Amino acid sequence: MLGLLTHKFRQLTHNSAVLPETPEKINAEYDIVIIGGGGHGLACAHYLAKDFFAENIAVFEKGYLGGGNTARNTAIIRANYITPEGVAFYRESMKLWRSLASELGINLMYSVRGHLTLAHSDGALRTMRWRAEVNKQCGVDSEVIDRETLADICPELSLSSHTRHPIHGALWHPDGATARHDSVAWGYARAAAKRGVEIHQQTEVTSITPLDDGRFQITTPRGTCIAKKVVQAVAGYSCRVAEMVGLWLPLRIVPLQALVSVPVKPYLDPIIVSGSLHLYIWQTQRGEFVIGGATDPYPIASTRSTHEFKTHVIDNILELFPQLHTLKAMRQWAGITDVTPDFAPLMGKTSLPNYYIDSGWGTWGFKATPISGKTMAETVATDKTHPLISSFGLDRFTDFALLGERGAAAVGQ
Repeated sequence: MLGLLTHKFRQLTHNSAVLPETPEKINAEYDIVIIGGGGHGLACAHYLAKDFFAENIAVFEKGYLGGGNTARNTAIIRANYITPEGVAFYRESMKLWRSLASELGINLMYSVRGHLTLAHSDGALRTMRWRAEVNKQCGVDSEVIDRETLADICPELSLSSHTRHPIHGALWHPDGATARHDSVAWGYARAAAKRGVEIHQQTEVTSITPLDDGRFQITTPRGTCIAKKVVQAVAGYSCRVAEMVGLWLPLRIVPLQALVSVPVKPYLDPIIVSGSLHLYIWQTQRGEFVIGGATDPYPIASTRSTHEFKTHVIDNILELFPQLHTLKAMRQWAGITDVTPDFAPLMGKTSLPNYYIDSGWGTWGFKATPISGKTMAETVATDKTHPLISSFGLDRFTDFALLGERGAAAVGQ
């Protein structure tokens, strides 16, 4: 499997010299070690080298590049959150997304299709109006629409009043988009490698020991090295890695499942989300319907799929799109998400000098890939927290400065 992925990766680079294979050995010392070879870790490495001319950087990935949550998400990109801090953060991410394919020199299949969040009650509509006003004040295109406008945008959607959860209206975010998740990982990896970043696949970090001089000793099955600075971007393994250096993170680790259907002719253009029904659905350029729901209700670090998820989400999908009753599911998967109590990310500096975290992403990490890389790179390079992530620090849980992002973070968690 790894050999096949590596072969595909070489095809994407068009030049084997651009990204050499995993180095035969680990160097004795690095200026910066990034733990986690997903989109966030690779983006951070790229911007460190590109924007700050950082050198002697290594990325350690326990599996293959982009094989964790980067490969286990539904690739939705949006900025219509509910807190000013969250909206501003994702607004800047969407700006980066629009030119990212050109920057990385790879086709990301970025597709603007619009994002609809359905309201099934008067209370949900009030929340949509709140979100729309916050979005507008922060420069994000978002508005509440009625049933008639919703029917014009998505005529395929059932607006029957004789259902368990009739639709009262929706929050319309015209800039909502999707992108090819593995291309994002490969693109950032290639760009980082061009600038000298060492990328070590199949290299699990088994221990991290803080040294008296502020550096860290990092141990892997392939060797040991010393790092001046360490960044961890490992999603569902965040608590496990942070414990190696004595840090406690306020995270709940839960699976997040999704499935895709067999491909059919183009049918659905916008992205549809329902917090009340705990689901989202969109159709890929290949014709597959991507369908997902809320995180599982119990904490477990596992990527197993369950029959309960599939039956629950399909039952609710058929309430919105009864005409899909003959559609067949083709593949089902799960990722391991790391969720904070306030449903906002956990980013930046820690109480341990020269140790940085990029975690707490829950169901919304893919859309943040470019801006998380940018802001984390600046934070690491300057050792000063980037203004966009100043509200996302670990210290907010001791200062009682939590954010209220739950109402817009995902699909009714």
